[in-house]
Parts: sequence; C-alpha cells; structure tokens
Amino acid sequence: MAFAPDINEKLARARSDIRMGVPVVLVAPSGEGSLVLAVETIDAARLAELRALFPLAVIAITDHRAETLKARAYDGDLARICLPPDATLSWVRGIADPADDLRSPMKGPLRSEREGSAELHRAGIALAKAARLLPAALVAPLSNPEAFATKNNLTLLPAQAALDEGLTPLHPVISAHLPLNVSEAGRLHIFRPEDGAEEHYAVEIGQPRRDAPVLARLHSACFTGDLLGSLKCDCGPQLRGALAQMGTEGAGVLLYLNQEGRGIGLANKMRAYSLQDQGFDTVEANHRLGFEDDERDFRIGAEILRRMGFSDVRLITNNPSKVARMEDCGITVTERVPLKVGQTHHNAHYLATKAKKSGHLL
Repeated sequence: MAFAPDINEKLARARSDIRMGVPVVLVAPSGEGSLVLAVETIDAARLAELRALFPLAVIAITDHRAETLKARAYDGDLARICLPPDATLSWVRGIADPADDLRSPMKGPLRSEREGSAELHRAGIALAKAARLLPAALVAPLSNPEAFATKNNLTLLPAQAALDEGLTPLHPVISAHLPLNVSEAGRLHIFRPEDGAEEHYAVEIGQPRRDAPVLARLHSACFTGDLLGSLKCDCGPQLRGALAQMGTEGAGVLLYLNQEGRGIGLANKMRAYSLQDQGFDTVEANHRLGFEDDERDFRIGAEILRRMGFSDVRLITNNPSKVARMEDCGITVTERVPLKVGQTHHNAHYLATKAKKSGHLL
C-alpha cells in the first residue's frame, strides 16, 4: 500500500499528536500496549477521562526529575509515579514542570510503581523529548491497543520506533551561493531528515578540498545568542568567530544544527534560564527539568560532513567530548582549534560551569 505511512512518517505523526495534546497508542513487541499523553499538553477534559477509564495510569518521569522530587526510580533511568485518584491538572503538571518547585516543594508523598515492564513508559518519555516537550508522559495500560487506537482514531506506533537510537537518514535539499560578510564565496546547503524533524544547514566558505582536513565547526542553533545577542552565553560570538576564521583562511564549513538548548528546544531552554534565575547552574537546571546535561546528537553533524565529502576535519571547539564524538562517528579530527570569545560578566558563571562539569577547555 503505497499511500500508507511508513514508520518514519508514523513517528512524525505521533510527535505532532502529543505536541498538540492528542494521545497516541504505543505497542511493545510483546503485544502490550499503552495510551500515552504528554504531561505538558494534556488538558483537563482528557485528564478527567483518563482518570475515569484508567485507574492504573501513571506519570513517567526521568531519574533526574525523580531525584528532584525525592521519588523512587525503581526502573533506573525513570520512575513511574502512581496517579492519585484526586489528581488535578495543576498537580500533574507540577510533577513535570519545576517552575514552582521552590514555592511548593511538597508534591508527595509520591508512590512509584515497581512491578512490570517500563518499556512503554520509556518510549513515552522519548516521544515527549522528540516533540521538544518536558520529558514526562501519562501512560495507561491497554488490553487491546489496536482496537482502542482504531475506535478513537489515534496514531498507533511501535514503541521501538520512539526508542530507536539509530540516525534517521539525511538528504540534501538544495544549495545556493550566499555571499557573506566574512567571505563573498559562501554557499548554504539545506539537509532534511526523513523522520520529519528539523532541517539542518551547512555554510560552506570558499572551495574547501575534500582530500585534506577542512576547518569545521559544529554549531548548535541558539536563537537567543545568535540572533538576539544574548549575554547569557557565548554562542553568538562563537558563531561569528568561527565564520571569521574560515573567511580568513579562505575555506571551511560550519554546520548549523537545529538542536537549540543542547537539544531540549527553545521553550525548555527558557525554562532552564528561569531556574538559573533561582540560583541553579545550567547542568542543575537541565536535571531539574528531567533532561541530561546534553541531549544533542552529533551524529547528525558527522553524517552531513560525510554527505559533503569530508572525512577529516580541523574542528573548531573548546569541547573535547565533541572531538571524541566525531571520532566515534568515523570523522578524523586532525586538530582541535580553540575558540575563546564572548566572555562577559553575565555569562562567567555559565562558562565556569561548562568548564567544571562538561570539561570545556576555556
């Protein structure tokens, strides 16, 4: 059936659904199924129906968020918080969103489920992350997931599709000449992933050789720093500094990867900023939200470099782990080129945290 969506298209549909507050149905290889909704986008009507129909529903949160809430993460990387019968929408959202943690720290006592498999709950969290939402999902067991999905016209998705850590293939869309301040010999390439996620870009300066190490930078999108000139980070100066180095040398490639906020999205990055205003550093803020220190996937950058014919790079970065990740992906890093720009009194603590907790060489 040529018109039927393939697995990548179903995954894109599922991401879109939970982002809008529409439930999806996930199915494990065993045949077990669950109704899954994102905590961030569920509304009062759907929560009331969930409570009425599914008394065994739970809230799946990551171990980082569970640690903040002093909840038991029996499943290691996540906790399944039992949903009280009188749970309100504000209480449910408070489990996922740390905005009011300091004002209302007592959300429990919280009881964590410890029996049975957490595979579908893990997939629900992964789906919420992929939708750039808070990493928390309401999960209710279904005895006949296929029939429930058909009856309610819901997207039915294998759980493994949400959990799959393989890289979705990227395809070049178009490239065109783009004269820049740093070099009139600029060219912009657009790459689109098959799974319907954000496009990524490559800025090519001059005509870099494919048989020699290219001066390269993997730059993660930063709306606040790159576009608005935010003083809370050094992203904008790094972007312009890397392009300037390439312009001076006459050749290079800058990959602009749409992984805002270390891969958590702009809204969650602003939530992290709000937590930083309360006194938490950038890593602590990410953990209170339920995220890892860094959620980016640098395999995307490696794949784009290969697509463009590059296998050896002189990588512009202060982050040794980025060098290691490129090497792990089969890209040879012949040199790490430092990029020490943009420090202000506004971002001094942020940069110090990157150096202390993330190993950046500043």
